[in-house]
Amino acid sequence: MQAARDEEEARREAVRRAIGRQLDEEADRRDAAARQPNALPYSLSTARRVRLWGRTDPNVELVQYAEAWARKIQFNTTLDTVRAVSQRPHTPPMVTVAMRSDGSVESVTIVSSSGVAEVDEAIRRIVEAQRPYPAFPPNLARAYDVIEIRRTWYFDSAVRLQ
Repeated sequence: MQAARDEEEARREAVRRAIGRQLDEEADRRDAAARQPNALPYSLSTARRVRLWGRTDPNVELVQYAEAWARKIQFNTTLDTVRAVSQRPHTPPMVTVAMRSDGSVESVTIVSSSGVAEVDEAIRRIVEAQRPYPAFPPNLARAYDVIEIRRTWYFDSAVRLQ
């Protein structure tokens, strides 16, 4: 009887030790992860982001930057590109472009597809072809690292971003 109790106590002690080792290993992994620099790109991990899903915002500089960005695309897209896209039957796509404070493009996300892969790809090419974009004005750069601008794209005689 005593031998059975001693054996049961030894089993419990072994389980407790295994749990303790597991907890120590988890704590060591957490500590190691905390000491490592963030592996995510700066813009995805700690960036100060703002989303502009229209043409109104209390921050006038933010709206002005987005409007200047849209004008650059509207005025500088070649007529051949517009003609080729407008001839394809499609629905107006909604696109979000994330702009970094230095004027580089972080991402182009098709929120609502046109239904035609060639049109969606043409939008990506248009955004990339217009680089470089202007850097954020100083006040905007102090407040944000990334601005996400969402617009619906219309193609007829020109590109119109609404």
